[in-house]
Amino acid sequence: MAVSQAIPITRHPYADGSYKKMLIDGKWVDAASGKKFETHNPATGELLASVAEGDAEDINRAVAAARRAFEGPWSKVKPFERQNMLLKLAELVEANFEELSQLDTLDMGAPISRTRGNRLRALGMLRYYAGQATAIHGETIENSLPGEIFSYTLKEPIGVVGAIIPWNGPLTASIWKIGPAIATGCTVVLKPAEESPLTSLRIGELCMEAGIPPGVVNVVPGYGETAGTALASHPDVDKVAFTGSHVTGQSIIRASAGNLKRVSLELGGKSPDIVFADADLDAAVPGAAMAVFANSGQICSAGTRLFVEQKVYDEFVGRVAEFGKKLQVGNGLDPNTQIGPLVSQQQMDRVSGYLDIGQKEGAKALAGGGRLTEGALSKGYFVQPTVFANVQDNMRIAQEEIFGPVISAISFKDPEELIKRANATTFGLGSGVWTTNVSKAHQVAKALRAGSVWVNCYQAMDPAVPFGGYKMSGYGRESGKQHVEEYLNVKAVWIKTA
Repeated sequence: MAVSQAIPITRHPYADGSYKKMLIDGKWVDAASGKKFETHNPATGELLASVAEGDAEDINRAVAAARRAFEGPWSKVKPFERQNMLLKLAELVEANFEELSQLDTLDMGAPISRTRGNRLRALGMLRYYAGQATAIHGETIENSLPGEIFSYTLKEPIGVVGAIIPWNGPLTASIWKIGPAIATGCTVVLKPAEESPLTSLRIGELCMEAGIPPGVVNVVPGYGETAGTALASHPDVDKVAFTGSHVTGQSIIRASAGNLKRVSLELGGKSPDIVFADADLDAAVPGAAMAVFANSGQICSAGTRLFVEQKVYDEFVGRVAEFGKKLQVGNGLDPNTQIGPLVSQQQMDRVSGYLDIGQKEGAKALAGGGRLTEGALSKGYFVQPTVFANVQDNMRIAQEEIFGPVISAISFKDPEELIKRANATTFGLGSGVWTTNVSKAHQVAKALRAGSVWVNCYQAMDPAVPFGGYKMSGYGRESGKQHVEEYLNVKAVWIKTA
C-alpha cells in the first residue's frame, strides 16, 4: 500500500484558523449563547476555523427569519426569478469550484481528486433545479359530480424547510437541500454537520451574492443534539429534509410529531454488491473495490456486502484485496491520494471497533485490518482499505453499517437463495449487480429491495434520476422530479360554474 508523503499546507482563505459566524436573515451573526466550536483537518489535526455554535435560540431566530421571508417578499417572487437566482448561484459555484473542492477536502478529508470530480454533479444539480423552477404546475381533472363543477389542482411551496446534512459530502449535500427549496419557493434553515460546517457557510455567502433574499437561506452550524433537535421539533418548520444515520432519522420522526411536519429521510445502508461468475471480472474488481473504498467508505450506499459466486470467489476476492493494497493513502490535498482519512476520532474509533469485531467473529483480513500511523499519517485518522473474506451472513460486519473502507466478502452458490440473502437486511438503499447476462441483470434488479440498483457500475448519479431508500434506509427521494414534489403541497380547487 502506497502512502503519500507530507505535503506543504497552504492556508485556505476560508480555513485560516479564523472565526466563522452563522447566517440568519441575510446577516452574519454570533450564536445567541456566544459559544463556539472548532473544526479540524482530519488528515493533520490542524485547526481550520472556530465556528459559531448554534442551539435552540439560534434555530428560533433562523426559523422566524425564514417564516418572514416565506410569507413576505419571497412569496411574490416569480418562477423565472427563482430560476435566475439558481443559475446565478451555479455560475458562482463554478467560478469558485476549486476553492470549494479544497474546502471539502480540508474539512472532511476526501481526496481532492474526488471533490474536484463532483463538479459536474454539483453544477448539474443547481441547473436542474433551475429548470424545474419553471416546470411546476397543477392539472385540470374532470370529475364525475352532477352539474357544472370545474376541478383543478395547484402545486404550492410547503413552507419553511429544516435541512440537516451529514459530513461526508458537504458541497453536494448543501446543494441537494437548498436547490429544491429555492426552486419551489420554500425557505430553508440548513444545519450542517459539526464535523464539516465550512463549505455550507461558504455556500451561504454565495447565495447572498447570487441575490437570494435575506431569510430564504439560513445556515446554522451546531450539534445534532442541540441545533438539530431544535430544528426537527420546531413547531413553525413545515418540513424536515434529513440525510444521516437511521438512528437519528428515527429520532427526527418522533420530533416531527408535534406539528406533523412533512419528513423526507435519506438514511444508511448495508448494500449488497453481487458478482456473478459470468461477469467481466477485470471491470468488476475495481468497480466492487471502489464501491466501498471511495471516500474511505463514508458513503451511505456503499456496496459493503460483496456477494461473489462460489466458483470465482477465491480469485475475485483475492484480486479485490490486491487492488486495495495498491491504493495510495494520504492527505486529501495530494492529487495522488486515492484514500483519505476518516472524518474524526469518533469515526476512527467506530471503524477500528468493527475491524476488531470482524477478526473475533472469524473473518479473515486479506487486506488492511488496522490503522495507519506512520510518517505523514501519524496525526490523522487513517484506516487501511480492508477486505474481509470468509464472512457469514450473521456476522455483525455483514449486518451493521460500518461507514469505513471495509468490505465483507460473502460466497454464494444458489442464485435464488442469493436474493433472499441479499435482501436479508434492515436497509435498502443501494445495490449492485455484475454480469454479462442481460436477462439475469433484469431479473436480479427487479428482485432486489433497494432504491437504486447499479448494473456493471456503482454509484452512478444524475440530477434527473431519483435517489432514496427502502426499509430502514428512509423514504422520500432526492434528485429527479420526485425530489421537487417533496417540497410541494397539492391543493384541490372546486368551482361550481352553474
